[in-house]
Amino acid sequence: MTLPAPYPPLTTGGEGLDAYPTRPEALAARMADLYGVAADQVLPTRGLTHGLELVWRLAARDGLKVQAPEAEPYQGLAALYARPAEQAETAAVVVRALGSSEAVAEMAERVAPALLVVDEGLVEFADSASAASVVKDHANLIVLRSLSLAYGLAGARVGAAVAQPQTLARLGGVLEPYALPEVSVRLALQALDPSRMIETAERIDGVRRERARVVEALARLMPLEAGVGPVIIARPTDPVAVVEALRRYGLTADAAGERVRLPVSLKPEVNDRLLVALGAAAPKVRRSRLGQAVRDTKETRIVCAVDLDSPGPVKIETGVGFFDHMIEQVAAHGGFSIRLSCEGDLHTDPHHTIEDSAIALGQALKQALGERKGIQRYGFVLPMDEANAAISIDLSGRPYPVFEGAFATPFIGGYRTDLTAHVIRSLAENLGAAIHVTVSGDDDHHKTEAVFKALGRALRQAIRIEGDVVPSTKGVL
Repeated sequence: MTLPAPYPPLTTGGEGLDAYPTRPEALAARMADLYGVAADQVLPTRGLTHGLELVWRLAARDGLKVQAPEAEPYQGLAALYARPAEQAETAAVVVRALGSSEAVAEMAERVAPALLVVDEGLVEFADSASAASVVKDHANLIVLRSLSLAYGLAGARVGAAVAQPQTLARLGGVLEPYALPEVSVRLALQALDPSRMIETAERIDGVRRERARVVEALARLMPLEAGVGPVIIARPTDPVAVVEALRRYGLTADAAGERVRLPVSLKPEVNDRLLVALGAAAPKVRRSRLGQAVRDTKETRIVCAVDLDSPGPVKIETGVGFFDHMIEQVAAHGGFSIRLSCEGDLHTDPHHTIEDSAIALGQALKQALGERKGIQRYGFVLPMDEANAAISIDLSGRPYPVFEGAFATPFIGGYRTDLTAHVIRSLAENLGAAIHVTVSGDDDHHKTEAVFKALGRALRQAIRIEGDVVPSTKGVL
């Protein structure tokens, strides 16, 4: 039995880290659900490279070799088959993702009894499906997955080997004790929480769109190789000059021989810097106004992201249908993108879900506004049938909520009408804005909807860019 540390660490969030980590069964189950396989077909690892290391250990233990062709997979295997004596000494063949499950299945049969190890570190960014779908049919197939790039956890080092249980048992035979730190497990479970999936999918799609844009611009200047993910492989005439040009713009690139690995960011302004550095675009002045907030409490788990300069996508999932509809109204009438996902304790009451979602939305809007240069700052009166909502907003950086109005109906669906004033207060405090609301009318549905629509219209007016300076005599908001 391994004794724990005599006391917990002097860190925040370090509860339980005085004990050695247990088997990451919860993480294996979540990964299995994500990859569409059974839980006993997933072995969590310290990233994709750790999975490769286990394959090499297995081969070394048995006195065999690992083949890792650098050429295209089928070309590399053709060379391997030309040396049957060497193939007999091969424990495993490592290849990159092949593009289709049929190709993986065919190759698994061709290399048997050796293991076929498929590197799928970037499969989330690719058009092809994961080879994990055919693991159940091939005992010699191992698919390596990673949370490094698609889930932003490169520093946490978390990945997985996906294979049949008996194959994972072989890898487990060369696995060191306490292979995956508890901190990494906790971070991975947070990143893979269902409340994160909307924003993760949008991030991946955003990188793919940005990659396509950058490739189109660079293809006119230098040869590019096929690939996926947040990296573009280029063959410039002077790789050293390209790396130096990017360094002057605060960007890092890797040069290896004639090839240069160019980074692709989710943020368009970062990719614009890359294009400017390489002479593929003219300089741009304005930054993208993107904001994101992550909020985890004992009652809620929330991710919220906004793009003030794009009308979409708009995806709201809080579990409170009417509230989802109201935030959609804010986005539609505000003319900007909101993605908000919340896993809350709705079994007790919608209060925490609604309040914390408003807090996260306010934080994301605040981040997106940045220094608030050039914004109109003020902004709205909106009638809806017999109801009338008047909202005055000042994006001053100083929170001050005022709400005048009452609701006779306690609930609209699962939404508590008394929380409308609470939403305004949470937004004002976390956005840093004075928001004054007056609402009147007979129908509480109309009154509530008028408030949220007017809020969207007020924000649409206030966030509009009309200059390049901070709209204040103080010079700062």
